[in-house]
Amino acid sequence: MLDILISPFAKIIGVIALVGALFGAGYYKGYSGEKERFDAFKAELEAQVKAQEAINEATKKQQDIIGKSIRSEYEAKLSAIKSYYGGVRQQSSSNGLSPIPNSSISLNGKTTDLELNCAYTTQQLVSLQDWIVEVSKTGR
Repeated sequence: MLDILISPFAKIIGVIALVGALFGAGYYKGYSGEKERFDAFKAELEAQVKAQEAINEATKKQQDIIGKSIRSEYEAKLSAIKSYYGGVRQQSSSNGLSPIPNSSISLNGKTTDLELNCAYTTQQLVSLQDWIVEVSKTGR
């Protein structure tokens, strides 16, 4: 009689174990498939990141070259402006008189500091515009 009672319970437990094993196998199969897809996605994303970093580095180098070029051109033009306007105005020599005061009035065609400052500011703005045009050509 014990055989009769154990047999149905054993069958139920066997069926539950079989269903659990099938469920576990299906779950693992689904998990491993999604994990493979996720790993492939991560690898693709890392490749895109490295490619973008290379593009960013090349763009940065190009912009640094542009910046140095514009900066040296700007400094050369400021030097030319300074020599043009600076040579016109002479400080007084050692004759005991005080030097010519800085004013915004031009006397006898002599350059004032205001004119020099305007020339510097104008050149700064022109150089800034040149830099913006050159950098915008890089696509960034």
